[in-house]
Amino acid sequence: MLNQAVLVGRIVREPEIKELENGTKVSNITLAVPRAFKNVETGVYDTDFVDCVLWKGIAESTVEYCKKGDLVGVKGRIQTNTREDENGDKKTFMNIVAEKVTFLSSKSKENQEQEQDYSR
Repeated sequence: MLNQAVLVGRIVREPEIKELENGTKVSNITLAVPRAFKNVETGVYDTDFVDCVLWKGIAESTVEYCKKGDLVGVKGRIQTNTREDENGDKKTFMNIVAEKVTFLSSKSKENQEQEQDYSR
């Protein structure tokens, strides 16, 4: 069986690192990944927003070298988690656990000023 995902997209917000109680470092990033085909109704490329979890050294490197708008490649596995909300209803969340992050490009200052807002 195989559980593998490869994504190329732009980082939506400034990456931040968190340190857990046991000292492990983690970063959660969201990638804006444009689809490879146009929307039939609007004629534009839709964008998917994919949550990724980065652990330890991968998290540290990404936070150190990347910023909002940078293009990165993420190779990892798909993971699902189930949590209860405040009403006691179970919600399932899916994200990518990164095994490798490749820094593909940084946006120039000029391009950052013209950047599309990828916020949800």
